[in-house]
Amino acid sequence: MTIILNGKETKIVKGSNIKTLLKNGYLEVLEYVTVQVNDNIFPKDSYDNYIIKEGDVIEFLYYMGGGSEYFQ
Repeated sequence: MTIILNGKETKIVKGSNIKTLLKNGYLEVLEYVTVQVNDNIFPKDSYDNYIIKEGDVIEFLYYMGGGSEYFQ
């Protein structure tokens, strides 16, 4: 089955859920990732429940703090 994962066409096993993707190493740091599927943010407690569908667009988002030149 083919999905778009972080902007790239990716083949995955049919019946996979979000947690499966996370466990299979498609991310950098689990603690800091937010998962977006087809423009919807998923809460961490629903990663087991969402079965990924053909053509889904999934993004792993990482929020990082940073400074502004104004505060330097």
